[in-house]
Amino acid sequence: MPPRKRPRPNATTMKMVGAMVAVSRVAKNLTQKQLGELVGLEEQTIASVEQGRRALMPDVAELLDRLLGLPGVLSVAAEQMPAVDVTPPWAEEYMDREREAVAISWFDTQVVPGLLQTEEYARALFGCRIPYLGAEEIEVQVARRMERQEILARPVPPTLSFVIWEAALRDRIGGDEVYREQLRHLRTYADRPGISLQILSLGIAGHAGLNGPFTLLETPEHQHFSYAETQRGSVLGQDPDELSILTRKYAMLRSQALNFGETKGLLDRLLGER
Repeated sequence: MPPRKRPRPNATTMKMVGAMVAVSRVAKNLTQKQLGELVGLEEQTIASVEQGRRALMPDVAELLDRLLGLPGVLSVAAEQMPAVDVTPPWAEEYMDREREAVAISWFDTQVVPGLLQTEEYARALFGCRIPYLGAEEIEVQVARRMERQEILARPVPPTLSFVIWEAALRDRIGGDEVYREQLRHLRTYADRPGISLQILSLGIAGHAGLNGPFTLLETPEHQHFSYAETQRGSVLGQDPDELSILTRKYAMLRSQALNFGETKGLLDRLLGER
């Protein structure tokens, strides 16, 4: 029998468990930064757990029980949290930040960025997941992805910049019809005010994105975050050095990518191919 997918805990329980972490930490005279260093997490991650915005994962709960001298209390709480949806806990905080962002800069290499995906393209992507998600969960995931795109329809949408490696536009995920619909969708957004869309061409001698995709975002409070996904998780960071490096990388990628007019021309050529 395959392992049971761990769904996201409900918000009320997350806040309760987070409060338990905070009380136990304070009782040990530890700051959030100090506790984060002990368990190998960033200060911002500890703060998010304590505020109930990020789920406490079982492995971290077990470590916290040992460090804080608790008799398995957090481990039991993390394992028994009632679930309400299927969004991975490691992605939920990023989505919270994305909903309120005033600016997003997104570099992607293998797929079209989620905010620019058509429904059928997203459905095809989720259908490629291994192990197979199942038809019902695929529809749930597609609906959530489409819901994320509501920020594009805000009265004042965020300032958006996308750099997409051309390879992501060459794969015909979902077949020819889905592929062409996705290209037309991108071509429409290339003309939208407030959206910068650039393609990083295949065949160039070198570029600043060889370490993989990443996203930078700014909140209304002018906090800056970086976000990067791996095969089985993700990292939402606020480290100033890392943010500085990724900001410089993104600036270089924009200079190495096709300009707006050239990007539209490439999309038009791809749409003209049979």
